[in-house]
Amino acid sequence: MATATELFEQHRNLLFSVAYRMLGSAADAEDVVQDSWLKWSAVDLDTVDSPKAYLVRIASNTALNRLKSAQVQRESYVGPWLPEPILTSPDIAEDVEMADSVSMAMLVVLESLTPEERAVFVLREVFGFPHTEIASALDRPEASVRQLAHRARSHVQARRPRFDADREKQKQATEEFLSAAAGGDINRLMEILAPDAALWTDGGGKVKAPLRDIHGAHRIANFFVKVATQPWQGYRPEQWEFAAAQINGANGVLIRVEGKVVTAFTTEVLDGRITAIHLVGNPDKLAHLDED
Repeated sequence: MATATELFEQHRNLLFSVAYRMLGSAADAEDVVQDSWLKWSAVDLDTVDSPKAYLVRIASNTALNRLKSAQVQRESYVGPWLPEPILTSPDIAEDVEMADSVSMAMLVVLESLTPEERAVFVLREVFGFPHTEIASALDRPEASVRQLAHRARSHVQARRPRFDADREKQKQATEEFLSAAAGGDINRLMEILAPDAALWTDGGGKVKAPLRDIHGAHRIANFFVKVATQPWQGYRPEQWEFAAAQINGANGVLIRVEGKVVTAFTTEVLDGRITAIHLVGNPDKLAHLDED
């Protein structure tokens, strides 16, 4: 018979995945996993029929409580709030539905749900748990869970971003964008960006960044050309080291200075042109990338 530690380790990645999609924070998701372990280690295994369901119940409720507190804090956040970027493996990127569920754009959409709607959506739509198990996990009537699931699904479908499923198209557009931005080629940037493209930058009040999202290819191109010709976060352009990376299931870029990640961004591509960019510069949200 497996020990409590062995059972927990079998499901650790699942617990992190659930918590991260509910919270949009890698640090908070790790805390949820640790809190779940403390609660799990005190459980009498003879009373547990399904360790997976039991652990998900612990993690979901722990994450739900954190999310309710986090939403109050995010109301006073300086500038746009974006999720903490995480590095994802190529197999996640190849699974279109799973990549979509962890994308920056999707996590931003999930921010507009109530905590309960978000929990139900993640458990049902992303991980496929039946309504009965979700009702048990969240200690709510099944009818209520079905209503929450329907409301959340309708809300997300109305706001779900469209993107090219072709990974090569995404990669090519991202590389061309990076090359044009680094070279200050505004004309090429205008060709790569969709006319109605949008840029979100999260500095969190810790580093200089636009306090509102920027819309339109021309404005975004001007922003990146300006960034490429002057210090950013106190570092000169010639100090920057660019590296392609799989970030939140999408093609992205890490910018390092002396080995430290100072910026991470992902792009969304539709019909071969970039429609959205999510750029994180808040150092509190990048520290864990130096450890990966």
